[in-house]
Amino acid sequence: MKHIFKLIVLFAALNLLPGCAERKGENKNGNDYTVAAFYWPAYHYEPRSEFLFPEKTGEWEIIRNAVPKEEGHQQPKVPLWGYQDEANPEDMDLKIKTALEYGVNTFIFDWYWFEKEPFLESCINDGFLKANKDRMNFYLMWANHDATTYWDVKNPRVDSVYWEGDVDREQFDIIVKRVISHYFKEPSYLKIEGEPVFCIYELNTLINGLGGPEKTREALDYFREKTIEAGFPGLHLQGILWEALPSTIEGVPGDPIRSQDDVLSYFGFKSLTNYCWAHLQNPDGDYEVWGDASVNMWDGFREQFSMTYFPNVTVSWDANPRFPFKAGYIHNSTPQKFENYLIRAKNYIDENHIEPKMITINAWNEWSEGSYLEPDTTWEYGYLEAVRNVFGTVH
Repeated sequence: MKHIFKLIVLFAALNLLPGCAERKGENKNGNDYTVAAFYWPAYHYEPRSEFLFPEKTGEWEIIRNAVPKEEGHQQPKVPLWGYQDEANPEDMDLKIKTALEYGVNTFIFDWYWFEKEPFLESCINDGFLKANKDRMNFYLMWANHDATTYWDVKNPRVDSVYWEGDVDREQFDIIVKRVISHYFKEPSYLKIEGEPVFCIYELNTLINGLGGPEKTREALDYFREKTIEAGFPGLHLQGILWEALPSTIEGVPGDPIRSQDDVLSYFGFKSLTNYCWAHLQNPDGDYEVWGDASVNMWDGFREQFSMTYFPNVTVSWDANPRFPFKAGYIHNSTPQKFENYLIRAKNYIDENHIEPKMITINAWNEWSEGSYLEPDTTWEYGYLEAVRNVFGTVH
């Protein structure tokens, strides 16, 4: 994702419908943690991006063709299951079964809307929803960033925009209708206290597209109204926190805003998490140095915001498959080190009495960014075993 040093963005939270214990994340050890992994739906054929991936297998094309950029650089990453088609229900069924077996009970799907229509939705509609049969929770993170040459390893240009991520009010209202009718009404869509959870990746992009803070709040109020009209008690908005925590967003009525907490409250957000540690600390160097610096920010997030903060744990980072040049990357990540951070996240939730008991993980399948739980030929099921060791399995 782009804009590593942007201010704040939105990300979705989760919980469960009251009484739905199996989708609540309870496991055989009697735990009730929601373990939610971000899912990057780019490993299937998407006609609109065929100019980027002419082999018609999505980003698998650049994963297969990745090369080491220096001695000791571990590329390419090779999936143990092979190069699956996630829009195929049979392939998605394996992902769901495995996730539940190893304690991941929720997928957070990156969801896109470019040029007045959805993008990469087949993974959810044709793959996940047809295979799931209400076994596993899911929700959407609207990844409303621009689509740039960051996705195009063949193009040496930097930050050239293919599709813009912002939308005007007319498109926003269309998105609201689609999200409510296509996804919120699914029994397996994650709810917190009955409210569907929805995440928006970039707050500034949303504000710019809608024409300013006041109009953005009006649009989000409309989203809540339509969600309630659809039979839900409300809408649960969750924000994504990045590295920078400015004191204000220019133009918010009532400036100077005292804190970023006031900004998020103004728009009606109810919870926060991070997308990945690469948004918090420079993703270059030793995994534990990177991880410790990121995890040490959790207490600050909790203290600065009145809404609930859910901790994030990131598997690793290496986005070099996307670049013709050498980019910084994380090394020395192992399943055991990852497990230690999962334990810290669990203890953080318990010690601070966070409800619902949720952590987010980057990611289920960010192969192009080197951060994935899916088994590869190096560690096999090691990272999934780390999740199961800490959180158990799902009923």
